[in-house]
Amino acid sequence: MDIREYTSFLVKSIVKNPDMVKVEMFETEGEDPIIEIIVHHDDFGAVIGKGGKIATSLRTVIQAYAFLHKMPKVKVNIDSF
Repeated sequence: MDIREYTSFLVKSIVKNPDMVKVEMFETEGEDPIIEIIVHHDDFGAVIGKGGKIATSLRTVIQAYAFLHKMPKVKVNIDSF
């Protein structure tokens, strides 16, 4: 399981519309990879959480996954459509 699949699994586990979750990874030279999480607007609050606690936790777990698999540090962006 790569980091995109892992991130998708985590996010789909906490939203009401798991079919509407998109996870993309962008890599540019000289910068950290970026993981873009896009969810349905109804699920945005569930992914962010009160005071951003769930989003912070997601970022921490994704960073831990990257560290354990000897990947560079990744940035995580969360958005809705």
